[in-house]
Amino acid sequence: MYAALRLEGLLFLLALRYLTRIPVPRGLPVSDDLMVRAVKYHPAVGALVGGIGALVLWAAAPVLPWSTAVILSLAATLLATAGFHEAGLADAAEGLSLGQDRAEVIQIMDHTRLGTYGALTLAVVLGLKLTLLAGMSLGQACLALIAAHAVGRMAAVHVTLTTVHARSEGMQKFVPKVTPDGYRVALACTLVVLALVVMPLGGGAVLCAFIGAILLAQAFRAVCVARIGGYTGDCLGGSVLFGELGFYLGLIIWFQA
Repeated sequence: MYAALRLEGLLFLLALRYLTRIPVPRGLPVSDDLMVRAVKYHPAVGALVGGIGALVLWAAAPVLPWSTAVILSLAATLLATAGFHEAGLADAAEGLSLGQDRAEVIQIMDHTRLGTYGALTLAVVLGLKLTLLAGMSLGQACLALIAAHAVGRMAAVHVTLTTVHARSEGMQKFVPKVTPDGYRVALACTLVVLALVVMPLGGGAVLCAFIGAILLAQAFRAVCVARIGGYTGDCLGGSVLFGELGFYLGLIIWFQA
């Protein structure tokens, strides 16, 4: 039992180190197998990142203008992750916008330079996140941050299991980044987070938000599949952010209906 718990703790720490800049103990054992098994905890790490944003929002809202508090909460999540997923979205948007064929799209994605299309896409997505969160109450926004970050990571986990990996050397190969068992654990983690916010937000609101997350994330996935026949790491960053954005959008639609 102790060995099993220790292994699960290690897997969570590996997921935390991969997705964030939150300090973890040094000298953790690592291998490709362990990293694949750690993917099941990506939604849990997402909930933690959202919790950091919620904590900053809760602390800042009583003493600062609401819009300022929302911006600071977003900044806290960006600091926690070093803009990991945002960088992926920007690169993916640049490649999908400028690439004429599959090889060129992937080649542009591989470049680290931020271009016009990537910057504009990132600005619009971040601006929409801020606007949607600012349209909620303090309690709603705090809960939405936690749930949306978990759901966004789950969107990427889903893509890795169900979609072909597009490789830059021109080959297509199915490379699952999560095992079927790991997928079930990731989904269970996500559903637990959603269950915790059902009571304060309402079941209808959470369902609408979850559907919104699925629609936006799957729409982005469909674009990637149509253009390059699968996904890359940058596409996963886009899936995370569109899943998160769709969750906020679904909540606002429910609240204002």
